Amino acid sequence: MIHCDNLVKIYKIADLEVVALQGLDLHVEAGELMAIIGNSGSGKSTLLNMLGGLDRPSAGSLTVAGRDLLSMSEKDIVSYKRETVGFVWQNNARNLIPYLTAQENVELPILLQGKRKRERAMELLEAVGLSHRLKNRLNQLSGGEQQRVAIAIALANHPKLLLADEPTGSVDSNMANQILDLFRHLTRSLGLTVVIVTHDPLLAKKVDRVVAIRDGKTSSEILRRKSFDQELLESVHGIEEQEEESHVEYAVLDQAGRLQIPPNYLESIGVKNTNKVQVTLEEGRIVLLPPE
Repeated sequence: MIHCDNLVKIYKIADLEVVALQGLDLHVEAGELMAIIGNSGSGKSTLLNMLGGLDRPSAGSLTVAGRDLLSMSEKDIVSYKRETVGFVWQNNARNLIPYLTAQENVELPILLQGKRKRERAMELLEAVGLSHRLKNRLNQLSGGEQQRVAIAIALANHPKLLLADEPTGSVDSNMANQILDLFRHLTRSLGLTVVIVTHDPLLAKKVDRVVAIRDGKTSSEILRRKSFDQELLESVHGIEEQEEESHVEYAVLDQAGRLQIPPNYLESIGVKNTNKVQVTLEEGRIVLLPPE
């Protein structure tokens, strides 16, 4: 669904150049539910904006659903944003119009397509569990319910890719779990690809893959050992979960063979205030040691 190769984004501010992405590589399969994590300034929001057609890369290659986002015309970009991608923002003011009901909010983007708006809006609100809130305005909905309306809006025009920017940032942990369960249901039932940007590392327990971005590059990936379906089947049959972690973490090598090692890993072996480590090969393993 998504192919990013050596992606670079440089912002020019007056006489300054700010490098937001510096050779990022990322590949996302169709129907995947994944999260992108990273500190502020790591480049994750820049990546999300480019995937959504809101910004253009400076260099590299970026294709989504077979469409090359570097070579598309402005007209094609507008078509891409209407037909291929849906957005869910953390700030509900960017998702919703306060003086409209939930149903009217969902109907609004459908008007652009000239489709049967009322039936489609009701279908979507039912899909996100809000069929009983059709006529309620925003001040009558909780934060979690507003976010569900936002998800319904993002799905209004049958997108192939759903992008969510901190979708659980303004709700409590219980509602956050419900929203993530909803995303998982959508990937299964609609074949939707969902990419979530978040600060929350605990989100790893709810998605299949977590990609960590540091300094504008993909630094590590955390992959689920078992599929959700397999874990659900085991719980139904009363199979006890083993002691091992549900996820395994991998460092990501770039095309030049370089990798980024998380700072807490380096600190744990005593590597501080230096840019050097000892590298040795022991019994088929690459071992990193603090400098002598």
